[in-house]
Amino acid sequence: MVQNLFRSTLIAVGILGSAAILVGQDQASATEAGQAIAQSADYFPDTVGTRWQYRGQISEGPLQTIENKYFSNVSSVTGTRTLKGGLVVTVFHDTNPGNHGPSDSFYRRDAAGVVYYGSEPGTPLERQLTPYQIIRFPMKVAQSFQQFNRTDIDFGSDIDGDGTNEKVDVEGLSTVLGQESITVPAGTYPDAVRVEARMTLKIRLSSVDRTAVGTDVMTAWFAKGVGLVKYIERQELAALKDDRGNITDITEELEEVSVKSAPGLQGRNESAPEGLFADHTGDQKLFQVLFASGLRAYAR
Repeated sequence: MVQNLFRSTLIAVGILGSAAILVGQDQASATEAGQAIAQSADYFPDTVGTRWQYRGQISEGPLQTIENKYFSNVSSVTGTRTLKGGLVVTVFHDTNPGNHGPSDSFYRRDAAGVVYYGSEPGTPLERQLTPYQIIRFPMKVAQSFQQFNRTDIDFGSDIDGDGTNEKVDVEGLSTVLGQESITVPAGTYPDAVRVEARMTLKIRLSSVDRTAVGTDVMTAWFAKGVGLVKYIERQELAALKDDRGNITDITEELEEVSVKSAPGLQGRNESAPEGLFADHTGDQKLFQVLFASGLRAYAR
């Protein structure tokens, strides 16, 4: 259940690799900190009919026992959906993301960036976090922003079996690390943008005075005109009661891609809503409503 929660709340999809997987930030970028990446929106194509095929590997289990699995996932943009209030979002369908079965995810891309509006099937916790921003435009090297920071919300599950759902604090952070060359089965992309999404959960067990900490760190590479070409992700959950904790490493790499030409960026001629996702401290509450799943989910 906890692994499914991670997948539903980060990206992204998160957008969203941990210290054990992640190459150092100083090795990741040939661009200078603060430099804007031109035509940032072109790294996130979302035209209906676009299709990506990935091959993946997942290693999971208790810390002392790791099981390796292999899987495939096909992602496609299938259409749009109108939400309450008339907001139109883009629908991404995945056949088997992270080896967890089919899902639909909902996003909107406009002049301000990309916002995640949830998924089907989703989780009670995800519904308390969405919508939240995954990527800001223009992307800037070494730019970080808080995607959400919610405290004392319903975890949506009774982990310790005492009849009461646990409470949890959840925080998500997204960072653009830079540009670098990346090679996957589909080819070599010399100027892929590398993004890290990091989520932390602090789960308070209701039966005992104890907090279990879970982390999910994802590193994803996006190619201009293509979208997501690779991601690596590590999920770690500290021991709960009598278990030994759990660790999961996931990788997906692009094998084939078919990108449909876009008539234009949705909302390209729209101005960003007043104050929405702007760099103002007064807007911080808006961020509290990543990754990656959102990060990775959008990028698929």
